[in-house]
Formats: sequence, C-alpha cells, structure tokens
Amino acid sequence: MNRNITTCGIDSRQGGAALIVGLILLLVLTILAVSGVMTSTLELRMVGNTQLQERAFQAAEVAIEDAVANYALSTSTPVIQAPIPNPNSVDDQYEYQLQYVCETPLGAGYSLGTGFFAYHFQVDATGTAPGNALAQHVQDFYIIGPTGTENC
Repeated sequence: MNRNITTCGIDSRQGGAALIVGLILLLVLTILAVSGVMTSTLELRMVGNTQLQERAFQAAEVAIEDAVANYALSTSTPVIQAPIPNPNSVDDQYEYQLQYVCETPLGAGYSLGTGFFAYHFQVDATGTAPGNALAQHVQDFYIIGPTGTENC
C-alpha cells in the first residue's frame, strides 16, 4: 500500500515565483511605512507652527492689555513700547504703539450730561514668537472725559 506520489514536474515550473511575490509585497509595505513616517513628520511640523502662531497671537493680546492699562495716555504724543519679553513666555515678545485718534461728543441719553467727550485711542500691537511667527492686532477704545476741541 505504499504508493509513490509523483509531483509530475511541479517543482521545476515554479522557478522562484514565491520569492518574487514576497519581495513585491515587502516593497509595497516599505513604501507604505516610509509615506506614513513622512506624513507624521509633516503633521508634527504643522502642529508646531500652529502652536508658535498661537503664542504670537497671545503676545499681541498681552500688548493690547498692557497698552489699555497704560496710565500715561496723551492726546499729543503717541506711546511707543519697544519690544519686550512676554511675562508669560520669555521666548515671545510684544510691542505696541498707542496713539490718540480724535474726540467726539457724547450723544443724547448719557447720564453724564453735556460737556463730556469720548476720547478715541488706537493700539497697534505686534506679538512675535520663535520660528518667525508674527501676529498683528489693532484695538480701539474710548475714554470719557471733559469737553475738548477736536472732532473725528
């Protein structure tokens, strides 16, 4: 009952086809892995740039808060703040220019009565962060005070 099974030359016809298919699959997997690494590297760079831009934005906001809190408001001379480090992040800097624009009389309906004006000021703020991140903001505000001479 021992039968000899012959392969009838099957071994001779394959000639390394499994090796070639295996190498092709390995090449495809390598290309997928390399493209995945490249994509993740690009995404990390994009996230880093977004974080730096947000830091510059926050530095410009600190500049506006600093300018609005400035008690040396003048209707004749602009206040120019040279670049200084952001107290929340020393790698970031901010600067601003605070200038008087004009004054307008208060309209009817204010309980202050007549003789008061709204003095219009404008803050041009710039925040910077590493990586050449830059944010520029403009903020206007008014201060109510006694009568003046100019109008907008």
